[in-house]
Amino acid sequence: MAAPTFASLRSEYARLLATMTITSGKLATVDATAKKVLANKARYMTVQNATGVPWLLVGLIHSMEASLSFTKHLHNGDPLTARTVQVPKARPVAGKPPFTWEESAIDAVRYDGLDKVTDWCDERIAYQLEGYNGWGYRLYHSDVLSPYLWSFTSHYRAGKYAADGKWSQTLVSQQVGAMALLQRVRALDAGASPTPSVSKGTQVVVAVGATAATTAAVTWWDQITAFFAPVLTFFGA
Repeated sequence: MAAPTFASLRSEYARLLATMTITSGKLATVDATAKKVLANKARYMTVQNATGVPWLLVGLIHSMEASLSFTKHLHNGDPLTARTVQVPKARPVAGKPPFTWEESAIDAVRYDGLDKVTDWCDERIAYQLEGYNGWGYRLYHSDVLSPYLWSFTSHYRAGKYAADGKWSQTLVSQQVGAMALLQRVRALDAGASPTPSVSKGTQVVVAVGATAATTAAVTWWDQITAFFAPVLTFFGA
């Protein structure tokens, strides 16, 4: 079955993000993880600089796939001392183990095509993360929103894959979900706001709003005019 398109899910993600709250009693746990992500920002920026993938998204994947360990592949949490064994297998193709965390992380985001995305609104982050983990919840257990995204939020209570292909309706995820983590990293660091996306030509597309559900296009001329507006007003222009 084909994966759903971003266009078909964007409004759903926007609604879920707008109504999401952190589960009662879990805020301290989420914040503790968020602070660790922020402490690692410099290393995530290395991946952003090499690929264009926002450092915050790299940090979210790092938390979900490797529990923030720099000894594991970003692809799936396998050890960096060898190529990956789990899906995706035998990554990175280039180079020889042991790999640096940065080598592996750059390969991981490129392998998943994240470096091809240009508009990193929060809905897009949710879409790419759900796809990164797999569409099994949505395709086969649609009554349960993926805990990969929504664990520790008001949108998740129970239901989880205990292993690949092994489903439990009563198992509860004990991992901080990526959207809970996203919200709290943003709250703790204004520098983690949505990353503006640059389009071709002379327009700059800027994410707007708490969930970046809308975008505003501003031309270079508009920016220049706005910059000099106070001076023009002073001289009566």
